[in-house]
Amino acid sequence: MLVNRASLEGEPGNMKLASLRNDSRDGELVVVSRDLKRMTRVADIAPTMQAALDDWQQMRPRLLACYDKLENGEDRGEPFSESAAHSPLPRAYQWCDGGTYPAHKERMRPGQAIPEWFARETSMYQGCSDGFLAPTGDIVHADEAWGIDYEAEIAVITDDVPYGITEAEAGKHIALVMLVNDVSLRNLTRNELDKGFGFVHSKPLSSFSPVAVTPDELGAAWSDYRLHGRVRSFVNGALRGDPDAGEATFGFEHLVAYCAKTRALGPGTIIGGGTVANHDRERGTSCIAERRAIEKNDFGEAQTAFLAFGDRVRIEMLDAHGDSIFGAIDQRVVQLAAR
Repeated sequence: MLVNRASLEGEPGNMKLASLRNDSRDGELVVVSRDLKRMTRVADIAPTMQAALDDWQQMRPRLLACYDKLENGEDRGEPFSESAAHSPLPRAYQWCDGGTYPAHKERMRPGQAIPEWFARETSMYQGCSDGFLAPTGDIVHADEAWGIDYEAEIAVITDDVPYGITEAEAGKHIALVMLVNDVSLRNLTRNELDKGFGFVHSKPLSSFSPVAVTPDELGAAWSDYRLHGRVRSFVNGALRGDPDAGEATFGFEHLVAYCAKTRALGPGTIIGGGTVANHDRERGTSCIAERRAIEKNDFGEAQTAFLAFGDRVRIEMLDAHGDSIFGAIDQRVVQLAAR
């Protein structure tokens, strides 16, 4: 019989959670088995992911007990389908995305030195979070000329984070880990950057993996507040990249503390680590813009087009046994219907 020691000792513990799509804005929280095949409904504990995070210290042990029962067979559960899942948080109070991979920065700034401040702290932008795409939902946009791109990333969800928390303490507030497709409209980016403010048009709705997991569920792959393992991204079935997410300058404890430098962070804050990249070019890229930057440097011009209507993007991470950890983000690019 499998026993989750957290349920006995009050330690963090292993668990996988998802939000099923329904007729509400926030979906229905479910506990999902390790193999992603079964689930159990937990509306009597917390109806939504946000409700669980709002009282995480009280809710976590109760949800862990449900996970134990699902894993040891005491609860047979019911079938789980990734296609029925929304992003773990279908909407969030806050979504911030950093940039922690030097290989990505170097390729996107050819011929330019990485700024000296990057050795001390991350870069960060705050994205729209009033709604996210489902992990198998369509990426709908009006114009291919906007330069539709995907970005394969890792993100964490926090519980309550105090104002001005230190890095040494910040990692303790990471509740869950998941994958991201940070959708970007590359041909709108420069105009916004030239205005000297932030992103609005060029950073539309993102999507997250069907399942979010507690850090302990990741085992040895979660080390130094980094997720070590290959993030695989495909376009129309062709592998575009599988870089190891562990090659980051900063761990997520740094990103959480950075966001909380001048304010507390509410439960359910999502923080991304930026486009995963490795210096080993054999590992490919996790977005089209970086691939195009390499092509410009090698051949004088970009050869890979941005996404077109009808294209399909898939992002997934496998464990050491070849099993999916978070389920797959698997989305089709679709043209917005004429109005």
